[in-house]
Amino acid sequence: MHRLEHKRPAPDATLPRPPAGPLQLSTLAGLMALALAQAAAAQPTLSDVTVHSTLVQSSLDYAPAAVTVVDGDRLRDRQWQVNLSEAMSSTPGLLLQNRQNYAQDLQLSIRGHGARSTFGVRGVQIFVDGIPATMPDGQGQANSIDLQSVERIEVLRGPYSVLYGNASGGVINAYTARGEGSPRVDSSFAMGSNGQKRLGLKAQGEHLGVGYVVSASRFLTDGFRPQSAADKNLLNVRLDTDPGDGKHLMLVASHVAVEAQDPGGVTPADWRANPRATAQGPIDFNARKNLRQTQVGLAYDVRVDAANALRLMAYAGQRSITQYQSTPVASQAPATSAGGVIDLGRDYGGVDLRWAHDTQLAGSPLSVVLGLAANVVEEDRRGYNNFLGRQLGVKGTLRRDERNTLNNADPYLQASWAFAPRWKLDAGLRWSNVKFVSRDRFIAPGNGDDSGDTRFRRGLPMLSLQHELDAGTHAYASFGAGMETPTFNEISYRPGGLPGLNFGLEAAASSSAEIGLRQRLTGDVLRGQWSAALFHTGTRNEIVTADNTGGRSTFRNAGRTRRQGGELGANLLLGSQWQLNTALTLLDATLREGFCDNKGSCVPAGKRIAGTARTQAAIGLDWRPHSDWRIGADWRHVGTIAANDSNSVLAPRYGVLAASTSYTRQWGAWKLNAFARIDNLANKKYVGSVIVNEGNGRFFEAAPGRQWMAGMSLGYQF
Repeated sequence: MHRLEHKRPAPDATLPRPPAGPLQLSTLAGLMALALAQAAAAQPTLSDVTVHSTLVQSSLDYAPAAVTVVDGDRLRDRQWQVNLSEAMSSTPGLLLQNRQNYAQDLQLSIRGHGARSTFGVRGVQIFVDGIPATMPDGQGQANSIDLQSVERIEVLRGPYSVLYGNASGGVINAYTARGEGSPRVDSSFAMGSNGQKRLGLKAQGEHLGVGYVVSASRFLTDGFRPQSAADKNLLNVRLDTDPGDGKHLMLVASHVAVEAQDPGGVTPADWRANPRATAQGPIDFNARKNLRQTQVGLAYDVRVDAANALRLMAYAGQRSITQYQSTPVASQAPATSAGGVIDLGRDYGGVDLRWAHDTQLAGSPLSVVLGLAANVVEEDRRGYNNFLGRQLGVKGTLRRDERNTLNNADPYLQASWAFAPRWKLDAGLRWSNVKFVSRDRFIAPGNGDDSGDTRFRRGLPMLSLQHELDAGTHAYASFGAGMETPTFNEISYRPGGLPGLNFGLEAAASSSAEIGLRQRLTGDVLRGQWSAALFHTGTRNEIVTADNTGGRSTFRNAGRTRRQGGELGANLLLGSQWQLNTALTLLDATLREGFCDNKGSCVPAGKRIAGTARTQAAIGLDWRPHSDWRIGADWRHVGTIAANDSNSVLAPRYGVLAASTSYTRQWGAWKLNAFARIDNLANKKYVGSVIVNEGNGRFFEAAPGRQWMAGMSLGYQF
């Protein structure tokens, strides 16, 4: 419900809005002192950023939340344009782990929420052009975001995100650029280590009042490890038109197709012996995933009069997945087994209707938004053995067949009141109502009727207060109560191989508080932006991984947990040639109550939440010795990550350095950009991600060593 937008920058605006961030006060003071000592005068004017809370618009300076905006040009500059992890490391609070496994997507968490996920995204809402990329159960996918055509990506963290519904960690909003002006065509090609290749083509412009952006790309890789090759194809279309005064119509369509092998994880000992190692199981069973998704969305905005506006969004899509797991044959013998092949088809869609009204209260501006969001998913889920006789890695006997329905209908209300010249009060409430229904169509001896249904309901309030300390400095405090339901994938299997669905799982309920400070620096000595925040989240019925064996995870509720820490982000211009981006995250994510699993193994209170890192840091420095040249270096640090609930296995901390350069030249209507990049310059051996509580001890997914890439893009403006 929040939309963050870049206004068109002034002609001399070259620096995007800095990442919003947090940190403890002593560290913040040290960083500020360092920045002041290094910065120079004569900085360009910074671009302005506005925040849309539903249809309530305000400057980012007044946003009562930790918000980071990453410009699309920055996402694409000297990057593959394939994974969000490429250019989002300078976002405080956001942990993006590239598994080098395109069958499982990125591992993404915000402030420790979503860390349990073995594939896809949990605990975080994702939107693309205002259309949910997250299902009603809270499961989302990042692989459908077309970075080639993205104008910006916005990351909202903390209590304010509860107004989006079923998520406790935050919200990621991606927006495609709007086509404008005369037609332009851009083509791109890049290649690099491990057989990586990417081809891209984009056309944009405006014709007869209709703006258009059409983007297509293909990415191929042999993979860093055996059994990790992938072929990813994306198509994205956006059309915009203004049919009348105060009216705007947007149509978006996308298609993603992925064929990827799945190397799985390895034990810590195997990883230390050979980072390129792959266990024999994924190879024997040819573990892999085929994914197809097609989606269409429509958004219609109407300004009724000076005080009232309406917005209608509707979308529909289809998603199909066939996944061959490395589940051993013997593990599929019990009558209750769902086999080793998942065949999943989903039809989904939804609407969001909003009314915005501007008025006054006690002589001060008041903006109110009332809306209703409704979404539905109908799923056919089948399971098969992953063998026929002695032949492994093929679709065998049917072991599961069910029809599942997920839906939600969430009314919401939000108000923003500037009750005094330097004060603003924001409040909101969302009534989240998520329902699961399963109808079992596979009844066999020893495997009874597993049909059932469950519902989760909760009011999600949010309250914030903001004060303008001076023209460039704003402080805020906010509170929110969130809910995170189990996903249908988490309900689908019970721990311990028991029959039936895991309807005993409860929704995790959280209460979050945050204080933050944001400052825009516009003096003669220093120009830039920085922001900081301190946060605390307490959660009841935390959803944790009970077990992960043969590529299949089961889940259970733990007791109370606590996530607290600080974030800091800064974006500074140092003289006329240097740009510095920094981010720091400190996270204490621990169990406040112990719990025991089905096997009687107990985890005491005080243990770190598995999948979380206590420290993250990123520093990026760009140098422009000439208008045509750019040279950059960036360093990223991630602290140790607990791979299991007992914290007996930790993925080692690491710091990796990358260097890049690009050359840009304009010849009339033609524009050439050539670039090169080297990642992991020191050839550091480190773990790219962890598989939480992997039952065979194969926790680690290795990151690649030193890698290179080079490419070019060529554009023509008609």
